[in-house]
Amino acid sequence: MTVEDEFNKAYDDYADALFRHCMFRLSHRERVLELVQDTFMKAWDTAQKGQKIKNWRALLYKYLNNLIIDEYRKKKQLSLDGLLEQEGVSEGTFNELNAGSLNTEIDRVSAELEAIALHSALGKLKDNHKQVLLLRYIDGLKIKEVAHILQESQNVVSVRVNRALKKLEQVLRDSGHDIQIA
Repeated sequence: MTVEDEFNKAYDDYADALFRHCMFRLSHRERVLELVQDTFMKAWDTAQKGQKIKNWRALLYKYLNNLIIDEYRKKKQLSLDGLLEQEGVSEGTFNELNAGSLNTEIDRVSAELEAIALHSALGKLKDNHKQVLLLRYIDGLKIKEVAHILQESQNVVSVRVNRALKKLEQVLRDSGHDIQIA
């Protein structure tokens, strides 16, 4: 497989997931599109320099997370809550996520309220906690992949995920939500 074929496959496989990940972090659609494009441009440059890329997914998330950190450093107002209000992200997003597994309208509404509460609670976490939870549970990355992206040991990432889950549960309890985090 040529470098171009590998790159195209990586784009097809990961572009949507990178976009979703970045939207959870930044909530500004146009800027998210730019950052995802920049991520793929950096990956293409790396591949063109002759470096063999063994794990495209980890490389792409690493580049994207570095770009997101740069965004935070620019001191822009960023908010996960903005995701719910952002043009182009409809209220139906939660319906689509939940529709397949819920049998009744009451369950659907309950799930939407839980999702909104989780978004709000995530917004109250420290960035390092929010980051590992998004990578692990929203993006579905394994601890090993998260560790590679964050350039931390797997043990450090596992501990951070555990602590972040406990903090998320505490934030949910403090705000009056009875949502169990597994």
